[in-house]
Amino acid sequence: MSLLLPRADGSLVRYEPRPAPVVVAPGGPLVSRTVFSAAHVVADPYADAAPDGPAAVDWETTLAFRRHLWAHGLGVAEAMDTAQRGMGLDWAGAAELIRRSAAEARATGGRIACGAGTDQLSPGASLPEVTAAYEEQLAVVEGAGAQAILMASRALATVARGPEDYLAVYGRLLEQTARPVILHWLGPMFDPALAGYWGSPDLDTATEAFLGIVAAHAERIDGVKVSLLDAGREVELRRRLPGGVKCYTGDDFHYPELIEGDEQGFSHALLGIFDPLGPVAADAVRALDAGDPAGFRKRLDPTVELARHLFGAPTRFYKTGVVLLAWLAGHQDHFTMVGGLQSARSLPHLARAYELADGLGLFPDPEAAESRMRALLKVYGVTS
Repeated sequence: MSLLLPRADGSLVRYEPRPAPVVVAPGGPLVSRTVFSAAHVVADPYADAAPDGPAAVDWETTLAFRRHLWAHGLGVAEAMDTAQRGMGLDWAGAAELIRRSAAEARATGGRIACGAGTDQLSPGASLPEVTAAYEEQLAVVEGAGAQAILMASRALATVARGPEDYLAVYGRLLEQTARPVILHWLGPMFDPALAGYWGSPDLDTATEAFLGIVAAHAERIDGVKVSLLDAGREVELRRRLPGGVKCYTGDDFHYPELIEGDEQGFSHALLGIFDPLGPVAADAVRALDAGDPAGFRKRLDPTVELARHLFGAPTRFYKTGVVLLAWLAGHQDHFTMVGGLQSARSLPHLARAYELADGLGLFPDPEAAESRMRALLKVYGVTS
């Protein structure tokens, strides 16, 4: 089963895949932490779709992957960045995804929260138009029976003159939500168009504006998701949250320590890395449920190297590695992405992702994963 893997320096290194996977049995809901996996979408490989056209989605395989996550006790964060929102999946596709996934969640008893944003807008939208776009998407999410995640808005980042505009828009939205929502602060490393969110490029100033909105509407906010890849800032922020408002880590670099927490608290999780790590993440959190933080870290710490690799700069292309691993793990039959994003990472990057994931035992059938990786390498001209 050995195969040659290319390195960034142009060399080829022979790799011996592990003979057996790490087996994690499905289980019920997690107890000590609320954990969402931001799930990817599966493209329809037979659709005659252009990279800049509407997404062609394989709905059944996409929903089957969500059933896989629910079976392990994880919640699903739907129509988020991991689902290529704004990077191949437009609002029409996201709305359909929300409706279908929410219906599937009701049928299976799975937990779901869905992203509401403003990506149906054309460039140059005004502040009232931004607010109306949010309201339209909130109506779809809540009409589907799902919890809403108020996503960061490129349009709002463009038109807002300062923190007061963010306060006005979010205040209006939070006054009308049917149930407590999750606020999402997505940093510019995930989306460069979101630089200066909350009204300032200075993170300290932005944090104060963000916390001001949370404090003013705490009863309407279930939690905040922080995706800044800055563990110290997240800890400081979560310690200042009003009582009853959760902090959901979106830090795919430091999640074990943030979820474990300290004597002053901990973070819950809403993570893209828990798409490929779903069963392992659930198994780790069950160790926390059993009062075994050392067991939690023993399970989850070894996964950080893979996460840092997948989310390495430019971070916004991490979805390519996520979908590669879903294909290698047998959750889908092809390595095709909406918008053609399977080409967004280099072959050495993909080869290293395979090597790290195999080393963790993430592939239920290591031989099948090796065969698929060998086929991909052959397409690129690597034979062994």
